[in-house]
Amino acid sequence: MDTERLFGSTWQLEHMAVPGSSIDAMFPDIKPEITFDKAQKQVFGNSGCNGYQAPYDLSGQKISFGEPGPSTLMYCGEGENHFRKHMRSVSHWKLTSDGKLELLNPDTMVLRFVKTAP
Repeated sequence: MDTERLFGSTWQLEHMAVPGSSIDAMFPDIKPEITFDKAQKQVFGNSGCNGYQAPYDLSGQKISFGEPGPSTLMYCGEGENHFRKHMRSVSHWKLTSDGKLELLNPDTMVLRFVKTAP
């Protein structure tokens, strides 16, 4: 597993395991993003319209995210609640053959991201 490919990029949410809901419907304005900071062992980004940062623990294919730190407090709809809940449930990760980041619980993909910035 090449963990270095996680760093130095911003990843935008492409799919979230919420039956009967689409990403575009849940996040009509801003799609959630995640960026890994290797030195700080933190992730940061937005969860729909509110910013967040949280600690992460990465060991091989295993990954977990801690509680997000202080965040803005705008109500952004239920999509943001689902996103944050899924982030806390993640236990594993993988990069697909086409370069997408999948976060799993433990074998089921719950979040999938595409790289948006190098």
